[in-house]
Amino acid sequence: MTTVNREVPPGRILVIGGYGAVGATVTGTLEEWFPGRVVPAGRDGARARRLGGIGVDIGDVPGLGRVLDELADVRVVVLCVEPRDAGPARLCLERGIHLVDVGASHRLLSLVAELDGPAARAGAAAVLSVGVAPGLTSLLARRAHEAVGGARSLDLTVLLGTGERHGADAVRWTVAGLSEPVTARPQRVALPGYGTRTAHPLAFSDQHTVRQTLGIPRATTRLCLDSRPLTAALFGLRRLGALRGTRRPAQQRLFTRAFGMVHLGGDGFALRADAHNGDRHAVRALTGQGQGRVSGLVAAHAARAVYTGRVSAGVHHIEQLDVLADLPERLAAHGVTLWEDENWERR
Repeated sequence: MTTVNREVPPGRILVIGGYGAVGATVTGTLEEWFPGRVVPAGRDGARARRLGGIGVDIGDVPGLGRVLDELADVRVVVLCVEPRDAGPARLCLERGIHLVDVGASHRLLSLVAELDGPAARAGAAAVLSVGVAPGLTSLLARRAHEAVGGARSLDLTVLLGTGERHGADAVRWTVAGLSEPVTARPQRVALPGYGTRTAHPLAFSDQHTVRQTLGIPRATTRLCLDSRPLTAALFGLRRLGALRGTRRPAQQRLFTRAFGMVHLGGDGFALRADAHNGDRHAVRALTGQGQGRVSGLVAAHAARAVYTGRVSAGVHHIEQLDVLADLPERLAAHGVTLWEDENWERR
């Protein structure tokens, strides 16, 4: 049973994309904790209003400003859809409104991170890299990194279920990542509940951010799917150069629609972090069901932390915050299992 947070400050929480694959969980979870304080929003105004919310197009920054003027008491904005640039983040932070960003694009996250100074001056806190990957992968990276006394290299592995209906932004980001140059080799990796899989390098943002936030010189993230044939086919196409065209908008939309229609596996996911420091090696792993649902839960916990004033002003990635370090344990009630290196490979 969820415990309602009794530390309820003034103000409301605006969840943009609050009815989507991730946003619906964010909205529902926050409403349980803070009844009457959550406002779902999105480009489909009619849908948002049916849920008691408001229409907001994240691509229209002046329009977002007018919505914030109208609501007046918004304390936190949660972005569950990815904007084109850092304009919405700048608007919120310069107004002193806290921000939680579920985006996974390294380029965009870097632009928002540059707003640390304006956010700190306005007394606003932002939490980035919030979700499963990045997010829980980054928290696993921190644990493995600390276990070896400071990793010199880090390998992150992500297994995603192909049976889940992922949000459009998640599918679009994956398609775009498949067109990026390959800078590392595939690896054979054992994952709890899934056996040994071949995981392929993909441009997840976590491999970039942990180099900065944790000071790890080398970090690589790799992906595989729960379906072995689909994994082989997808990365076989990339190896043959068939996905290079996804850099162009028309081809990217075509591949995004095609991949969004594939639902052949389950909805489980698995994450693994391997940290190395000389002859020291530490492994942390995590499994769960429903990547979108769990991403929403991570975002909701981050939003609660900033809403209740437990995050200092400025821009932070999730792995930098002690207040969110125990999220894997908190998510156990939602079917998430944390596997430590001394026991998981034997179970």
